[in-house]
Amino acid sequence: MFFSAFLLAPVALFLSLALYLLYGLLVNYTAARKTGLPLIVLPFDCGNPLWLIIDRKVAQLVRRIPFGPGTFTRFNWRGWEIWDRYRAHQQLGDAIFFVTPGKNYLQLCDAEAVSEIFQRRGDFPRPPESTEMLNIFGPNVGTTDGPQWQRHRKITASSFNEQVNERVWVESIQQSTDLIQYWSRKPSINSVAVDTRTVSLHVMSGAIFGKSYPFRGADQEIPASKDDSSSYGEALKIILDRCIPLVVLGRKNLNNPWLPRKLRELYRATLVFQQHMTEAYESEKQVMMRNDKLENNLMTSLVRASLANVDQKGSTPGGHHEGLTEEEVYGNVFVFNFAGHDATANSLAIGICLLATRPDIQDWISEEINAVLGGVDSTKSSYEATFRRLPRCLAVVFETVRLYTAVAIAKSTGSSARSLKLGAATVMVPKNTVVIPNYSALHTHPRYWGDNSVDFEPSRWITSSGPPVPATKGASAHAVEHLKEPPARNSPFVGWSGGARSCPGRKFAQVEFVGVLVGLFRDFKVKPVPLKGEDDGMARARLLEQIRMDTGMRLLLQMLHPEKAVLEWRRR
Repeated sequence: MFFSAFLLAPVALFLSLALYLLYGLLVNYTAARKTGLPLIVLPFDCGNPLWLIIDRKVAQLVRRIPFGPGTFTRFNWRGWEIWDRYRAHQQLGDAIFFVTPGKNYLQLCDAEAVSEIFQRRGDFPRPPESTEMLNIFGPNVGTTDGPQWQRHRKITASSFNEQVNERVWVESIQQSTDLIQYWSRKPSINSVAVDTRTVSLHVMSGAIFGKSYPFRGADQEIPASKDDSSSYGEALKIILDRCIPLVVLGRKNLNNPWLPRKLRELYRATLVFQQHMTEAYESEKQVMMRNDKLENNLMTSLVRASLANVDQKGSTPGGHHEGLTEEEVYGNVFVFNFAGHDATANSLAIGICLLATRPDIQDWISEEINAVLGGVDSTKSSYEATFRRLPRCLAVVFETVRLYTAVAIAKSTGSSARSLKLGAATVMVPKNTVVIPNYSALHTHPRYWGDNSVDFEPSRWITSSGPPVPATKGASAHAVEHLKEPPARNSPFVGWSGGARSCPGRKFAQVEFVGVLVGLFRDFKVKPVPLKGEDDGMARARLLEQIRMDTGMRLLLQMLHPEKAVLEWRRR
């Protein structure tokens, strides 16, 4: 009897779970159907953390089964939209419901509807589960809402000032100058992703903590004990690479001896990163208390905000929230590292590989860089005098982000149904619906971007005006050029999100990316190394196909196997 009950228990549990999921699927299907929008039914909740751990592997397995491919393998895994681009919306419409047992997901490819969602931030907040991983070290501008968010936003936005941008420019130029010296000495390199992460890490260290470090290539690593940037960077890398189990299990629960070694390493990484932030915080606090001269870095700005007549509960004696607590400082520093390090590093790696497929665009930006700098050494250039005069380089940044947006932001209807205008109709979107601006579709739909919408063409961002600029050394005569900035509303480009909650570090990322382009492409050019039997054109086509097929979501969008991109750098 006991043995029979023991065998029946798992069966009963499985049946109970199946019924629960079927019930959830039926409820969500009924709610979504009332909208009259196209529906795609999927067996697994797209945002379930456990599903996110295995989604790609399961989808790959099902594709091998006869008759396996279908809506499941097309849509029910992370990064499907990068491969699909605008095709689903072209086939089914600008708004598509994904119905799952957990939640409904509304995919949008309508610039006006997306703009409306960003403007109505009270009606369409960010779903808490989508930002949970950003709360690891404390509340921050990415995870708070309402008055708390306004407080965080006011302080963090003021921290991203022109003095910090100058520091970003100096660090980016120096790091990329050292980087190109390292790359150009080698017959070929396959470490573009590893090395751009190092560059981005050192730029972040300089801009956030005021600490500069010399660039080290992938094969020049030294023990972490000799350079605290290594331990800080390695800790950050482990946290970002293993964030899903960190969110699922919680930081405190990782310190159990029976857990796998990688999870225990993750716990130690959180301690190292916390220690680095604490040391920087205490150091800045001591400097301020001694009334010493303050540096222009983000930590200084945040510490100043945390000590601005604020007790450690985050409020003034009168009860009004004005500054940041120490925990909130740590939370925002982590978000800056998350967005500014990993997102920018991934975009840099993809952008460099895209440029390797287009020697004409390399010549185009090199011409601009030389025209602007003239005989000035890149490392002696200033942000104020140089950055604004490089619209072609900035166009490369915008075009890279357009095609491969590193961070996609989700919204939610929250606890109430919300009206949303879709074309000429108004739809009531059910409560607890996750609303997803489909960045990949918006950024590549021919309706917005023309027949070459999926091609890498930075010139689409440039407009010319005024009398021609005379020819100079290294640059032919050309008209005055400007970047075509996307409109504030109803824009199909949302690479740094939109509305009041757009990315506060947008300019920071742009300055860093452009600075790296100046350091790399002023005097050098890059191409993919041909395989046996290939000419240069065939090698460029192969690399472009690799970027297209091998770019997907882990924590953020990135090349999944960047080591396969073997490049050769040579002086012009």
